[in-house]
Parts: sequence; C-alpha cells; structure tokens
Amino acid sequence: MTTTSAAPTDEAPGPATPPSPPRRWSTLRPLVLRLHFYAGLFVAPFLLIAAATGLLYAASFQAEKMVYAHELTVPDAGGSKLPVSEQVAAARQAHPEGTVSAVRPSPEADATTRVLLSGVEGVDPDHTLAVFVDPYTAKVRGALEQYGSSGALPLRTWIDEFHRDLHLGEPGRLYSEFAASWLWVIAGGGLVLWFSRRRARRKLRGNSGRRRTLGVHGTVGAWAAAGFVFLSATGLTWSTYAGANIEDLRVSLGQTTPSVSASAGASGGEHAGHGAAAGTGGEAGHGVGLDKVLAAARAEGLGDPVEIVPPADASSAYVVKQVQRSWPEKQDSVAVDPATGEVTDVLRFADYPVLAKLSRWGIDLHTGSLFGLPNQIALMLLAASLILLIVWGYRMWWQRGRGSAFGRPIPRGAWQQVPPLLLVPLAAAVAVLGYFVPLLGIPLAAFAVLDVVLGEIAHRRGRRTYAGGATAKR
Repeated sequence: MTTTSAAPTDEAPGPATPPSPPRRWSTLRPLVLRLHFYAGLFVAPFLLIAAATGLLYAASFQAEKMVYAHELTVPDAGGSKLPVSEQVAAARQAHPEGTVSAVRPSPEADATTRVLLSGVEGVDPDHTLAVFVDPYTAKVRGALEQYGSSGALPLRTWIDEFHRDLHLGEPGRLYSEFAASWLWVIAGGGLVLWFSRRRARRKLRGNSGRRRTLGVHGTVGAWAAAGFVFLSATGLTWSTYAGANIEDLRVSLGQTTPSVSASAGASGGEHAGHGAAAGTGGEAGHGVGLDKVLAAARAEGLGDPVEIVPPADASSAYVVKQVQRSWPEKQDSVAVDPATGEVTDVLRFADYPVLAKLSRWGIDLHTGSLFGLPNQIALMLLAASLILLIVWGYRMWWQRGRGSAFGRPIPRGAWQQVPPLLLVPLAAAVAVLGYFVPLLGIPLAAFAVLDVVLGEIAHRRGRRTYAGGATAKR
C-alpha cells in the first residue's frame, strides 16, 4: 500500500512547517477589545449626557442671536456713535445699582454697547448684569445677566452650566471630567480595533445583524476619532483634577498665560469662559475717563471688539483688552494710566508662550468660537456622531447575546497573553497617565481589582473563562 503525502496548503499547513510565533498585536488585541467593551459600556451614559448637552451648547450661539436680538442690535445703524462715557452714563442712570466692572463698546455698526455691572442684588456673584445701550442714541435697550469672558447671556449660560456640571456645582463637574478622561481611551481603542479589522480584510458590507452594526459603528467611529480625542484633551484643560495637573505642568514649564502689568492685575486667563466673571471695584469715570483711555488703546492698535476694565483702586490702571475669540484671535491688551492717559504696559498675543496660545486656540475651538458657524456645525456633527455610536454600541451588546445570554461579556484573562516585555512598560505608562488623570486612573484600577476578585471567585467555584473562549474546570 502506497501512502501519498498531501501537499501543504494555506488551510492545512504541512506538519514540517513550524508554527509562527504570535505577533505582539495578536496578544494585545484581546486586551484592547476588553477595555473598549467595558469602558464603552459603563462610561457611555456619561458620554451621552455630555454629547447631548454639547450639541445644545454648539447651537446656542445662533439661538442667542435670535432670542436676544432686541438687546444685541440697534434698529437704525448709521451716523456717528456717541462717546463711550455718555453711553455709560445712560446705563448708570437706568441702572444705578452695583458698580461698573467693564465696558464693551459697540464692536459693529449695528451692535449695542454693553456696560457690565457687578455686585447687583439678585444677580449671581459670579455673573454680571449687562446693560445694552444704543451707541447712536444712548437709549437703553435692556439688561440681561451675563456670564464669563465670552459674554454668554441667560440661554447660553444655562446650557453651558448644564453641559459643564448638570447645575450641581463643583460636584457636578466630576461627571464631565470623567467623560472627558475616558473619551479618548474609548476612541483610540476603537480606532485601533477598526484598523486591525481592515488589515485582516474582514469585509462587513452586505452582512446583517451584529456584523452590519459593527461595520457602521467602526466606520463612523474611525472618521470621528480625531475629533473625540481633541474634545477630550481640551475638555480636560479646565477640569477639576486633571486641569489642575495640567496647570501645574504649564507653571513648571513657564508656559502660563501672561497678563498685562497693572498694580491690581487684570488677568485674562483662557479659562475665563468657563469660570467667574472678571470684576473690579472701580467706576468708569475715574481719572481721564473712558474716552481718552479707549483712544490710547486704539493708538496701540487694539481694534474691536475690546473690553475696558476700570481701575480697582486709586493705585491701579485701566486695562483695555481685545476679546475676539474668532479667527484670527485678537487678545492684545494694554494698561493705561488713569491720571495721564498714557499707556504703561502692552501685551501682545503674539508674545504669549506656545502652550498658552495652543490652550487659547484649543478651548475656543472646543467651545465653537474659533471659526464661528462652521466650527459650531462641526461640533454638532461630532456630538451627533457620538450619540449614534453609543446607540450602536449598546445595540451590538444586545445582539452579542443572540437572545440566550444578553450582553455576553468579553472573557477575562486577556492581559495574561501579553508578553512581559510589552505588559510591564504598558502598565507603567498607564500608571503614570492615571496619576495625572485621576478619573481615568482610579476607575481603571478599581475595575482591574474587581476583575481579579471575580476571576478568583470563578476559579474557586471550579470554572474560569479565558480570553480565548475556553472554559477550565477544576
């Protein structure tokens, strides 16, 4: 009897062919998949809130212009504008309460002048009362509560606070920091998984059920991943814990946002749009007056829009700063001696440290200010994409059970397959990152401990499921 050896093929390799060692990615992929699955499962509710409120905030800029059109615009634009001092006097006659904390002269032909009052009874201490004055007639067109250096009015303020802290104050900010801390992890893990599927040439088109949902989820997530990482990074810059660590790092590197030199200080830090309103104890008519102060700032090249901050006391200077957050940014500022009207200090945005500029641009892009309407539309599309990805993600979780085991989890033990030469430096990097981003590190450590405990319980009961899908019996 003659025996003929079958030729080796791709499907049935010959016995003489030694098995190829597993690639590093093949051992790491189950760990990334498990992290992406559980992070998406438990963080998704927080991301859903952040995405929905972020979508509303991006739309609030245009809504604000329509809702407050009467206060923001004048009916008949044209002719010469009255001196700023006369406009402020009209505002003070209508609203003598509080003190003038800042003045924003009409930046456009059809825009009103804003006179900002602090210390007004019934107004949040962190906010100001904005009195809107027609620059041509000095007629007061209304007064609204204003928040932050971006000039948010009640509608946008309410949505902004809802997005930032769910109207729960400082404790509520932890939700948004938690979401921002994990968004980039989920997006990055999903992107890695998507590229690995493409390399494996697993075609999902034309399929139905879970594979079709997975294909759409992966494709949309891959296109939006860069935007998610950006939103996560910029959102963390003004968060409670990670933001403080980032600020400490900038201080150590000498990359903090500078302020123009005035004895009382007039900080224009980039986080003002998400913090307390600036304010001083002075009045607008101090010294040479607003008109000469504004003329001195114009002579230094400060074009509209600008904000004039009166001196805090007798030894302080006026501070005039540009407040344009759209491209190109206008953030120059000057200090003006109230006694002589001379400029005593000039600070140009071009002289800001690199990280200060990047932080300013990043935050304005995150909030939809940098490129105006196109910026806001892009943010709404990102928010809508995130909402859809969350819905598809939960749908895949449902479909994974196939009716018999709802939401079958990804098996544990994936980390055991990772070679020590890769696992040790990876664990060290995660530990360092978790230290600087606590709401990433603490939940991740808690999950790891819980996972080990549950695995040990399963082991003691005689059954343990491994990442490869096998089940060991004692």
